[in-house]
Amino acid sequence: MAVCCHLLFLKVKEERRLKSSTSVVCIGELLIDFFCTDIGVDLLDGINFEKQAGGAPANVCATVVRLGGDALFSGKVGNDPFGYFLKNTLEEWNIDTSMLVLDDQNPTTLAFVSLKENGERDFVFNRGADAYLTKDEIDKAQIEQAGVLHFGSATALLDGPFQSTYLELMETGRGKKKFVSFDPNYRKDLWKGNLEKFIKLTRLGIANADFVKVSNEELQIISETNNLDKGVDFFHQLGSRLVAVTLGEQGTFISNGKDQTIVPSIEVKAVDSTGAGDAFVGAMLFQLAEEHNPKELLADFEQVKRITILSNKVGAKVCTKVGAFSAIPEYGELF
Repeated sequence: MAVCCHLLFLKVKEERRLKSSTSVVCIGELLIDFFCTDIGVDLLDGINFEKQAGGAPANVCATVVRLGGDALFSGKVGNDPFGYFLKNTLEEWNIDTSMLVLDDQNPTTLAFVSLKENGERDFVFNRGADAYLTKDEIDKAQIEQAGVLHFGSATALLDGPFQSTYLELMETGRGKKKFVSFDPNYRKDLWKGNLEKFIKLTRLGIANADFVKVSNEELQIISETNNLDKGVDFFHQLGSRLVAVTLGEQGTFISNGKDQTIVPSIEVKAVDSTGAGDAFVGAMLFQLAEEHNPKELLADFEQVKRITILSNKVGAKVCTKVGAFSAIPEYGELF
């Protein structure tokens, strides 16, 4: 059995080599996550913190590269030690940082998180440079060359200059027939008191996206229905051609508007689910970017199921280790 799996892996690897790989550009925030390592305390009493690179788009980039693809990150950090730490981290992972802007005026965005004794998070968010990326700072040539544009920011739709940049880039990408991917990445800590605004802006994003990935909670919030089928149909009516709803251990509900099914996940001993959704998206985009015409693939539901199966594996394996980047498996580990 092991020999057969190895031969299958070599065959798939050769098929991938013969295809023309296309870059995935991920647009959004890059920030420092300070995780409190003290157990069961709030931020008031927390003393020890661990610094990590954070930001959903960066996690997607890392997954694409880890699986063997090419990924570029587009966003803004401060021209400060934290900004250089983030830049160096991406480059260590062979992520292209030529579209990363260093801001002389605003510091790198920081997030502080602790897990209290009751299981709730204590969260403080100090937003900085990521809010100020303007359309004039976007490398239009890189956007033109990209095969896939991914918009997976948790902060881009918040108030700030980046909001209009983000939405305009999505609209431009769709107009230029780029393959556009969107993950709203809802964070309740960031949208307290502004849920209606989140829903409105997210629907604009969905209208310009070929592929949308959401959790079941996000689907219910955005579609304003608890019915899975009706919620997914609403996303299709807005404009999305492929919708993936991650359902944890159950797998992923996938729909192309004509066919739909739940693609089961693999059983793993979960340790930390951080970054699992981003890894799923990265695996989907890695495979789609290697297609000559990813938009055409969406109509072939058997192919859609095939790429979802592998993406579920990637997301599940990320749950078996601590750390969003370090937990991402290599391509060969999936067979």
